[in-house]
Amino acid sequence: MRLPVVFGFLIGCALIFAPVNEGCGPGRGYGKRRPPQKLTPLNYKQFSPQVAEKTLGASGRHEGKITRNSERFKELTPNYNPDIIFKDEENTGADRLMTQRCKDKLNALAISVMNMWPGVKLRVTEGWDEDGNHFEDSLHYEGRAVDITTSDRNRNKYGMLARLAVEAGFDWVNYESKAHIHCSVKSDHSVAAKTGGCFPASAYVTVEGGTLKTMDSLQPGEKVLASSESDGTGPLLYSEVIAFLDRDRTVRKRFYSIHTDSGATLSLTAAHLLFVSVGNCSGPVVSGELRSVYASDVRPGQCVVSTREQQGHLSRVTKIQIQEDRGVFAPLTRHGTVVVNGIVSSCYAAVDKQRLAHWAFGPLRVLYNWGGPVGHQAVGIHWYSSLLHWVGTHVLDPTHFHPWSMTDNDR
Repeated sequence: MRLPVVFGFLIGCALIFAPVNEGCGPGRGYGKRRPPQKLTPLNYKQFSPQVAEKTLGASGRHEGKITRNSERFKELTPNYNPDIIFKDEENTGADRLMTQRCKDKLNALAISVMNMWPGVKLRVTEGWDEDGNHFEDSLHYEGRAVDITTSDRNRNKYGMLARLAVEAGFDWVNYESKAHIHCSVKSDHSVAAKTGGCFPASAYVTVEGGTLKTMDSLQPGEKVLASSESDGTGPLLYSEVIAFLDRDRTVRKRFYSIHTDSGATLSLTAAHLLFVSVGNCSGPVVSGELRSVYASDVRPGQCVVSTREQQGHLSRVTKIQIQEDRGVFAPLTRHGTVVVNGIVSSCYAAVDKQRLAHWAFGPLRVLYNWGGPVGHQAVGIHWYSSLLHWVGTHVLDPTHFHPWSMTDNDR
């Protein structure tokens, strides 16, 4: 495919989000440039988000202390960013050690500080703690928390510094003390630390001909059982896999394992969309009866679409478990749906509307029709998914995204 055509479609992808913004988010008119964001300093003792630090909506639970002799010590990486001043009063380099996620957010914040106050740098007063100076469950012991100030130690700047930390993507920020700001992040291998949604490697699909195949052996171009309607209500057919939106055989993640009274069990990540209904779970699927919800919002008693003899039927969710499994795979079909482990599921994640997501991936389907797989990746997130997430977070109201997916990219 010619390069100008590709760039034309990329520009089109950015533009098609503009009219959606008018209907989905208040205060921004169609065709207008997004005004510069007005940053409001945090008040003393204020924290963001307004939930407890160790809850899933913030930095998540603590996972135990990391010591220099523990196996998990390799999870910490040193930060030698010259634009950050590390107090390092112990003279051991401990304050420079942190998780990769913490390092990424801290480096982003350092740039914001220099832009906000030329000549001023970010200063870290406390990072990884190996000396027992914090409460037993402190995230400082895992390299997931830092205490920060500005290099000039001007306390009048600390409220704005806290706001900049929020904007840089820290998962929890607390104007904890008049002497510093406390920031923390999710665990690197937490389910909350990655955007998007996937199925584990062991999940299976039905390929054309009726054969079962695991996710880690599925290839673009193969046809899998799916719903003919993007809302999950249509008759089942075989739909071509045009890409993998995410693909990694080795990574381990936490999955929501959804059990049904039909005996089917589906595992998928928190931000992945699934079709559910509430009420009578007996009988066939009725058009308009289903809605798409995040896997983390599915509840026992709701109905999902299971398949028997390649026909869709409603089945009741009996229980939900959270468990760890290997691999992440997110196949994208032409129809935007896929039957996994006998349950009709969406191909999409992170954004709360199935119809919006299916429409946004329209250009990728067109590109595939013209020239086959576009930018097929052996591992990792597809470039188009990354592009859409970046565009979406800049033009859509944040409430349209799964709260955990918004923390993956620097904002």
